[in-house]
Amino acid sequence: MMYYDPARHHRRSIRLKGYDYSQPGRYFLTVNVKNGRQLFGHVINGKMILNDAGKMVETWYFELENKYPNIVLRQHVVMPNHFHTIIEIMDIPLYGHLCVDAQTTTNPQSNTINHNTDAHVGTSPRGRSQRGHPYGSNNKKYHASIFDMMDWFKTMTTNAYILGVKNNNWPRFDGKLWQPRYHDHIIRNNAAYHRIKKYIIENPTNWKSI
Repeated sequence: MMYYDPARHHRRSIRLKGYDYSQPGRYFLTVNVKNGRQLFGHVINGKMILNDAGKMVETWYFELENKYPNIVLRQHVVMPNHFHTIIEIMDIPLYGHLCVDAQTTTNPQSNTINHNTDAHVGTSPRGRSQRGHPYGSNNKKYHASIFDMMDWFKTMTTNAYILGVKNNNWPRFDGKLWQPRYHDHIIRNNAAYHRIKKYIIENPTNWKSI
């Protein structure tokens, strides 16, 4: 049985030399809160109960499909002090990439997407909004890497968390919300995909508070 090991996930795995992390494929990603602080909710009887900060993280996670239209969000879970997801980059041409300025979109309460956040371990609800962002490229083909996606996700959630600290008295963080590095793993086959998917689903059940 697989258990979450904070020490193992505090570093980014060594990138494969010459590997293009923007190419189609499935990627298992883990992002950790700095210093392991439990900011996003609690596990009760094997079920993850998100607080407002945790729901914010999940909202911005679903926004990745709007930001990067050539990806599909597979399994995910927001845990008290870390976040797991499987993201699949699809083999489709991508023109007119939609861009969002991290400095101008910082409050998840300002968007109109209403995702079901009661199921905190699951797949994307495929709830992409049909509206386009007002920030567009010049109709150029653009392939973002997994690292671009995670940097955007970390920026947006950090900015939104700062607003939560100012407006809703969320617990403050020291310096950075997230660990500067994160764990990434290329999923090579269906057997590995189902094994990792099971690991994500069972994360709350296997949770042991630090």
